[in-house]
Amino acid sequence: MQPKVELDWEYLSGLADKVAHNIAEKWSVVEKNDVKQEILLHAYKHRPVIEVNYWKEDILWKIFQKAGTQYASKERNYRDLLDDQYYYTPDEAKAALKTFIFTDEELGTMVGRHDDLLKSRVTDNLVTARIDATLALNKLNERYRQLLLRRYVYGLPVSDHADRQALSRAVVSLAQQMNRTLRTRRSAA
Repeated sequence: MQPKVELDWEYLSGLADKVAHNIAEKWSVVEKNDVKQEILLHAYKHRPVIEVNYWKEDILWKIFQKAGTQYASKERNYRDLLDDQYYYTPDEAKAALKTFIFTDEELGTMVGRHDDLLKSRVTDNLVTARIDATLALNKLNERYRQLLLRRYVYGLPVSDHADRQALSRAVVSLAQQMNRTLRTRRSAA
């Protein structure tokens, strides 16, 4: 058993301040002091991990960096959800993937037409969603990309429990990345 380490919270606060400054420069949606507060809260909640790695500043930096980045990401997603721009849901991300089986010509004939079975209108935003999904897929990790293609494009089942859980996370990540792509494209225009 490892002896208990007496944490110097002033030292940890200084390190959290540096990490928070670094994150706030990259993420315009957060303030440095808010990120610092979240990092210190994370350190307090996960004190045993901090105690084990207390003398390894590079590991503490990585722990703080991850906690601060997760906070910034949550804040960005929350802001995206509440702004006045369109926001893709995970179900819409799945629907966009399902359009990958159609050629551009086939998709073009579907746009604006009624579906006789459901009496629903296929809207023009299918093309935009498909473009956003294509760009977003390229920014996901390989495992997520393969799981999404396997299930929603090729229609193959995902039977392994771990893969099903990863697929759920992949759909959420795809929707979030589609929203990032959408906002990046609009801000560049």
